[in-house]
Amino acid sequence: MTTFGEPAVGDVMADRYQLEEHVNDDSAGRQIWRGTDVILRRPVAVVLRYPGGEEAAEMLQSAVAASRVIHPNLAGVYDAIDEGERAYVVREWIDGVALRDLITESGPMDAARAIGIAHSVADAVAAVHATGMVHGNVHAGTTMIGSDGRVVLADARTDGGAKPDADVRAVGGILYYALTGHWPHAEAGTSRLPDAVRDNSGSIVAPRQARAGVPAYLDDLTMDLLDSKLAIPASDVLAAELTRLDSAAEEQYLEEVGPLRFTEGDEAGPEQPQNAGRKIAVGVAALLAIAVIGLMLGISALGGGEDDGREPVQAGASQGTDGGGGAAPGAIPNPQPIKLNGNQIRVVDPGPNSTGDDRPDANLAIDGDDGTSWDTSTYNTRKFGNLKPGIGLLIDLGSPRQVSSVKVQLGEKGISAQLLTGDSDPAGGNTGVGNDALMGFDEQIRTTYTQIGKGFENHDAPTLAFIDGFDPDAKYQYLLVWFTELPDSRKIVVDEITVEGT
Repeated sequence: MTTFGEPAVGDVMADRYQLEEHVNDDSAGRQIWRGTDVILRRPVAVVLRYPGGEEAAEMLQSAVAASRVIHPNLAGVYDAIDEGERAYVVREWIDGVALRDLITESGPMDAARAIGIAHSVADAVAAVHATGMVHGNVHAGTTMIGSDGRVVLADARTDGGAKPDADVRAVGGILYYALTGHWPHAEAGTSRLPDAVRDNSGSIVAPRQARAGVPAYLDDLTMDLLDSKLAIPASDVLAAELTRLDSAAEEQYLEEVGPLRFTEGDEAGPEQPQNAGRKIAVGVAALLAIAVIGLMLGISALGGGEDDGREPVQAGASQGTDGGGGAAPGAIPNPQPIKLNGNQIRVVDPGPNSTGDDRPDANLAIDGDDGTSWDTSTYNTRKFGNLKPGIGLLIDLGSPRQVSSVKVQLGEKGISAQLLTGDSDPAGGNTGVGNDALMGFDEQIRTTYTQIGKGFENHDAPTLAFIDGFDPDAKYQYLLVWFTELPDSRKIVVDEITVEGT
């Protein structure tokens, strides 16, 4: 029988759908349940919303619209029911994991795997757009990876303000996330995932700056899709290009695939100006012809056809080559997050009579949970002034390691900071050195610790990405994130510090 009120395991809805397990709640506050269609004897996903009625109209309308689109990379929609007190959508159950959780657990993907996932998502988006509809909810949480390897896009959430371009840019976000483990909020839509790494101007850094080993042409494609200054390709054009790349990856010719070229057709408007380091659109017919010829010839000369006058940048070029063909400065091959425990970080607070006791729990800055944080006391001004030269978090890697980046996720923007390194623990491991030793401590920092790369001054983003200045031939053990100026709140909050290397 149909049940009402708070759902529970075993409830049968609409005399057909039995609830088996509460999986989670999505960002819109809807409950996601695994259930069973007791008539057809198949697993289903039940998306519940309280209340129903007008509050659930958009969800139900989107479900009805999505049910008309049948595609292997789209989750099938079976039912949409409004019971007044609640409403629910019944859709295909995907036995697998969301891309969001897969990357969180396993780290960024290689180029071939990222292309395969983006290809499937782009195909799904193109199928939706072909009907005149918009998906409106493309992100790493709605991109499901089945246990059989199938990639499925779920939970369309079309509303009157949704635009096709947003879906296409979100495919760029999928690529960026798969390659870097970060989601570009401003460019592809907000998310609870960590924001993309940004430079001093607030612009996202390219994937191959955040992580070594990303092919130049894939880097170009990802950044083009996320660049609001460039015209976006239609979803079917993007899907065709990703088909070409995915086929090349399957045939193990990915490194020879050559430059990317797009067009939006005759109605796309005036041609966009060239952007250095990017590949410019030409014709879809030329693109497909190149793909066929390239595959027939082993894709050994796929840079042919109409040319934009520049030499194609090949993947796998050596580090440091001109034209963007190599890895980012200071990069090392295949860097991974270095696992740290709470005993490997401490506060460095050289303030007068300071013991650091008013700001414990530095371990919360490296616990892998963005929901926990380390913070300082609240100061009277943004400048430390005569009080102290700064305050920092010292990370001891345990032994000398190769390092490619240090990323600091903060509670707010406006902070000034540097990254320093040395061969020993300053002040012998004391959290505070006291007033008498203040000048000596400052001198020790200045004389025995050196700065890595450029620092940040009043940084206009809440993420500090120290990615320049690392010597790939050197090893580092002590890394000091040294804050010299506070944000407007006059308090520093560090959500998470991630060190990558080998």
